[in-house]
Amino acid sequence: MGEKWSLLVLREAFLGVRRFADLQRALGAPKAVLTDRLNSLVAQDLLARVPYRDEGARQRHEYRLTERGRDLYPAVVALMQWGDRWLAGDGVPPLTLEHRGCGEPVSLGLRCAAGHDVGGPREVVATPSGRERAGETADTPAG
Repeated sequence: MGEKWSLLVLREAFLGVRRFADLQRALGAPKAVLTDRLNSLVAQDLLARVPYRDEGARQRHEYRLTERGRDLYPAVVALMQWGDRWLAGDGVPPLTLEHRGCGEPVSLGLRCAAGHDVGGPREVVATPSGRERAGETADTPAG
């Protein structure tokens, strides 16, 4: 996931782009790089390779998000919002997200289980969970 092209491929997949030629056109990625990234995303179960055949053409594959891949959507939206805030030189984001149901802008935020908005890391306390909370560590199992 830390590789530039992987995130860009996922962004396009979230926008509905599924076919290799369309991905290549949208991204401008070299064929070998795009092939490698798609293979990697399929191997990581973020995309599924699904066969299709246009009339009169040979069978090809399109790439569809898996459930695991769709779960990355909030992370990609968060990165988009960060870029819109800090990298859009003219203050105009290159892409806006709107709720299909009502047309209003989509934004991402943190909220606790009680419904309170969380403004940033200073409003959060990290506490151990699982075995570490019970006084165990990976080096000292219970017993």
